[in-house]
Amino acid sequence: MQGQTKSVSFDGREIKLTTGRFAPQAGGSVMIECGDTSVLVTATKSTGRDGVDFLPLMCDYEERLYAAGRIPGSFMRREGRPPERATLISRLIDRPMRPLFPGWMRDDIQIVATCLSLDERVPADVLAVTGASMATLMAGIPFQGPMAAVRVGLLGDDFVLNPSYREIERGDLDLVVAGTPDGVVMVEAGANQLSEQDVIEAIDFGYEAITELINAQKEVLKESGIQQEMPEAPQIDDTISNYLDKNCTKSISEVLKNFDQTKEERDNKIEEIKMSISSKIDGLKDDNAVKKSYLLNNKLLENNYKALTKKLMRDQIIKEGKRVDGRELNEVRAIDADAAVLPNRVHGSALFQRGLTQVLSTATLGTPSDAQEMDDLNPNTDKTYIHHYNFPPYSVGETRPMRTPGRREVGHGALAERALIPVLPAKDTFPYVLRVVSEVLSSNGSTSMASVCGSTLALMDAGVPLKAPVGGAAMGLIKEGKEIRILTDIQGIEDFLGDMDFKVAGTEKGITALQMDMKITGLPIETIGEAINQALPARTLILGKMLEAIETPKENLSPHAPRLLSFRIDPELIGTVIGPGGRTIKGITERTNTKIDIEDGGIVTIASHDGAAAEEAQRIIEGLTRKVHEGEIFSGSITRIIPIGAFVEILPGKEGMIHISQLSEARVEKVEDVVKVGDQVTVRVREIDNRGRINLTLRGVSQNGGMSNYPEPTPTPVAPLN
Repeated sequence: MQGQTKSVSFDGREIKLTTGRFAPQAGGSVMIECGDTSVLVTATKSTGRDGVDFLPLMCDYEERLYAAGRIPGSFMRREGRPPERATLISRLIDRPMRPLFPGWMRDDIQIVATCLSLDERVPADVLAVTGASMATLMAGIPFQGPMAAVRVGLLGDDFVLNPSYREIERGDLDLVVAGTPDGVVMVEAGANQLSEQDVIEAIDFGYEAITELINAQKEVLKESGIQQEMPEAPQIDDTISNYLDKNCTKSISEVLKNFDQTKEERDNKIEEIKMSISSKIDGLKDDNAVKKSYLLNNKLLENNYKALTKKLMRDQIIKEGKRVDGRELNEVRAIDADAAVLPNRVHGSALFQRGLTQVLSTATLGTPSDAQEMDDLNPNTDKTYIHHYNFPPYSVGETRPMRTPGRREVGHGALAERALIPVLPAKDTFPYVLRVVSEVLSSNGSTSMASVCGSTLALMDAGVPLKAPVGGAAMGLIKEGKEIRILTDIQGIEDFLGDMDFKVAGTEKGITALQMDMKITGLPIETIGEAINQALPARTLILGKMLEAIETPKENLSPHAPRLLSFRIDPELIGTVIGPGGRTIKGITERTNTKIDIEDGGIVTIASHDGAAAEEAQRIIEGLTRKVHEGEIFSGSITRIIPIGAFVEILPGKEGMIHISQLSEARVEKVEDVVKVGDQVTVRVREIDNRGRINLTLRGVSQNGGMSNYPEPTPTPVAPLN
C-alpha cells in the first residue's frame, strides 16, 4: 500500500513523513523516520463524555525492544510496564501538544507514538513530538499547530542539530525545543553549567530549524487536500458570568489585595465568597434568568467563579505590578534551609523551605552493584545517580489513595536528577552509586526546584564532593494582549492561573537544567531570554541561603555508609580474580567480609564498613593480578603440603610451589622433614611454566628463621618487590 512521503533535510540528515499508509483506522497517522529510526504516531478522537470539564488528552510513547534487535529480559519475555524513559517521552509529547488544543475542547484524544526501529545515532523522542503534531493534523482534530521539535547539542563551540546518543553524552548541552509559528512552546534541557547567553542562543538555533519542519507539515496537508480549520467555540451562556462579575468582583479584589493574610486565610475567604453567592443564587426565584441557567448547568458557577478569580489576579499583576502575597514581580519568598536534619543512619539529609513549599531530601550512598539496570531502548544500560520525587496528598492538605508514582512525580524527579548530574564527582574519584529521594512535605509552587536545592544540601551532608552547589527557581508569566509580566519564584496560584512555568536550575557558574511549559501557543525568543536572565539573581540569592546551612561537603561519611576502595586492574586478569565458577572472588569476600564489584574495563570497587577489611581485600586482588617474574624473591607462608612439594603464598591470594627437589641442596626424603604448614620462608621464583604456574625454590636463598629443619644455606641478596 503506497502512502505519501515528504522529506526535510537539514544538517546532512533527512527526516521523512509518510502518511496514508499505516494504521488506516486511526483518526490520523504518520510514520516519521530519520536514519534507521522509525516512529509510528497516531492520533484518534472520540466523542466527549458527559460531566467532563477538562481536556482528556492521553499521550503514550511505546517502546518495542525488537526496534533494537533485542528480546525483553523479563520472565514473560515481553514488554510490560513502560520504563521510566518512556514515561518521560510521553510527557515530552504531552507538554507542547496540550496548550495547542482549543480551551473549549472536551473530546477524548489519544496520541500513541510507537518506536518500531531505533538507530543509535538518532534518538526517537523529538521525532515522536513532531509526529504527534502531524498525526493530529491528519486526523482533522481542532489544533493550533503545526508544531515541531528538535534537539540541540553543543560540541566544543558548535551547536549540533539532532545529535546522536554519543554526541549528547560527549557534549555540554542536551536541549529539546518545541515551537509553533507563534513561537517557542516548550523547552527542556540539561547543560554543563552553561551561561544564560549560550542557552538563549541554543534555543534560537533550535527554533530556526523548527520552522522547516512546520512548513513540511503544511505542505503534506496541502498535498493531502486536508483543510486545517478551527471550528467556532461553542456558545456559552454568560448569564452567570455577568452576575458574578457584578456581584463578586469587588469582594474578590479586596481579598487578593490583602497582603497580610496567609494562603489558608486567602483561600478560605475566596471560598466563603463563592459559597455566599451560591446561596444567593439558590434564593432567587425559579423564573430568574440566573437561577434558570444555574439549574441547567450548576458547573457554570464553579467554572465562571474560577475564571473571574483568574482575571482579577492577572489584572492586579499587569496593572499594579503586585502579586497576591504582596511581593514584587522579581522577589523570592522567604527561604529556610538546614542540613543533617535526620540521624546519621540516613547518610545525608536536608530540609529546604521557600514560602509554604517545603521539601525533605535524603541521600544514600551505595555500591556499584546498586546501579539501576535500564531495560529500554537507550544505549546507556545503567544509572549510577537516581533521583526520586514523592508528592503525598497531605502536602496540599488533601486526602486521596496512595498509589505508585505518577507521570508528574517521575518527571519532577528526572528534572532534579538532570540538574545535579553535571556537578557530581567523577566515578574514578568517588565510585559510589547515589540515590536521592525528595519528599514534598508542603507544596505551594516550585516543588521541583525546592527538590534541587534540598538534594544539593543532602548530598553535601552525605560527604559527596560536588563540583558546585545547585539551586533553582521557577519563573512564571502573565500575558494579556501585548502586556507581558515575568514573575520570579511563582507560587501555586500563579502557576495555576498563569501562562508559563519555567524552571531554571544551575550553579553560580551557569545553568544545569531547564524546563519550560506553556499554556499559550508560543513565546518569542526575546521573552524567553528575559525570563532566563531574570532567574539568575534569584538563583544567586537562593545559593547564598543554601551555603549558610552547609558551606562545603562534609569531609567524613556517615559511619553507616559503606566504605569504598576503587582501583584498576588489567582487564585480561579479571578472570583470574573471579576464578572458576566465581570461587576465587567468593573466597575473598567471605574471608574479608566485603562486597566486590568488577567492571568490564577492569575497575574494581570494594565495599565494606571496615576500612581495614577493604584494604585486605585490595591487597589480595592486587596480589592475584600482580605479574611475577623469574628471579624475584618473596617471603611467604607455607599454606599446604603434598607429597611432591609445598605451596607458598608469595602474594595475597597468589601461590607458587616448591618441588621437593628444590627444598634443600641435599636430597629430601619427605617434605615434612624440611617444612610444615605455617612456616615463614623466603623463596625465589625459579620459573613460570607455559600454563602460568609459579615454580619456586629454596636453594641458594637466605632464610630469616621460621622454618622447622632447613639448614642455613649460603646467603644471597634479596631483591626488592616490584
